[in-house]
Amino acid sequence: MLRLCSRGATSVASSAVTDTAAHAPPAETPARTGRHSPTREQLDSWRTFLRAHATITRALETELVAEQKLSLAAYDVLVQLAEAPDRRLRMTELADAVLLSRSGVTRLVDRLEKSGLVARCPVESDGRGVAAELTHAGLLRLRTASRTHLNGIVRYFVEKLDGEQLGALERISRRLAE
Repeated sequence: MLRLCSRGATSVASSAVTDTAAHAPPAETPARTGRHSPTREQLDSWRTFLRAHATITRALETELVAEQKLSLAAYDVLVQLAEAPDRRLRMTELADAVLLSRSGVTRLVDRLEKSGLVARCPVESDGRGVAAELTHAGLLRLRTASRTHLNGIVRYFVEKLDGEQLGALERISRRLAE
């Protein structure tokens, strides 16, 4: 999950950008120009991206907790397990898939296991390996929570953009994720 920088840190970064750098053409990027600091316009784009992500994520999290008593991180774990082969992932794979630390995933899986939504099981090919597996109760809980989450995606994301904008955003996001 992306986090917004503190206001002071971004202000310092903004003031470090020179006036001439602030007027550089938008197509120039640090990789292409050898520049190590983004322009003001580039920083504005970055901050807007972070703000949009944080706003949508907060709204989705708030709805899931209010309506389903399930955090967005817990929902993500259930989704990742539901989509995995045999509904099972090694704990390290799960941590990578949900972008949490290994200790964060361990604590979250502990809570989900106590709720009966996830079970830990040994990895057959590795005597020391441990996997998390989605239980039947976890799958049912995910199906119920999905209604809230998917409605939120439509409301806070899909309805804000037209088809062309969604396509452009997908292409941009794929490139950024590479």
